[in-house]
Amino acid sequence: MTYATKRKVAGMVFLLPYLLSFCSFVILPLIVAFVLAFCRYDLTARGQAGFVGTKNFSDAFADQYFWAAMGATVRYAILIVPATLLTALALALGMNAMVRGQRFVRAMVFLPGMLNVAVTGILWQWFFNGQFGLFNFFLEKVGIGKVPWLSEKTMAMPSITLMSLWWTVGGTSIVLLTALQQIPVQLFEAAALDGADTNRLFKYITIPMLKPVLTFTVVTTTIGGFQMFGQAFMLTRGGPELSTRGLVQYIYETAFNNYRLGYGAAMSWLLFIVIATFAIIQFRVIRGKAI
Repeated sequence: MTYATKRKVAGMVFLLPYLLSFCSFVILPLIVAFVLAFCRYDLTARGQAGFVGTKNFSDAFADQYFWAAMGATVRYAILIVPATLLTALALALGMNAMVRGQRFVRAMVFLPGMLNVAVTGILWQWFFNGQFGLFNFFLEKVGIGKVPWLSEKTMAMPSITLMSLWWTVGGTSIVLLTALQQIPVQLFEAAALDGADTNRLFKYITIPMLKPVLTFTVVTTTIGGFQMFGQAFMLTRGGPELSTRGLVQYIYETAFNNYRLGYGAAMSWLLFIVIATFAIIQFRVIRGKAI
């Protein structure tokens, strides 16, 4: 056996565990979900299981709860994407300008992202509690009064967005900080010698150089926004009046609480189509190409 052949064999041996797990936990579930989407498969009536074509998809388009959940998901995405992008960019610019203490601040900013959604949800339940929550305690101290963070429809989704921002913005800001640190200093020095002020440096050097990373950030944040589940589930269980029940939560309840696996799979593929469409549009618009 030649050296090149040994390297190929060794590479396949090391890749084999990952390939097996990838096929078992990604490819196989996708195939099963695709098949289920065109079948009626209710665990409470397995004797009536069978192929129904596109009926699950047509049922979803006629389902008012599906559209309500989709609306809640879109509202969350509209709130979280610009909030994350602007906050992360501000944090990255601030940390990049620091001469001392940058490592400590970077660690503190990234720390919330190390918590899982269950711990974060329990923590923010205390923050948002209407009777003895931390936020209302300080608001009462300054004379503003208590705020119904999670009990009012108009406040519930912004409150969930605030929690998500605190939880996820650290990782995004670190990505942007890394990109900022890769911009050659000579570009700023040359522009400054030509008389460019801070605003022009930011507009004509920083933003264009960050464009690929900003594209990645916007697309991935949008994908994460449409997959919102744990935050609302921990804080509001989808209330009040289903105003924060996202599509992923509705799919979960349909498939695993009501045992309608076929209908849940069909809605999952509809969500996938929506996410892919938004991601492609954002990618092409930000990159400056025609759709």
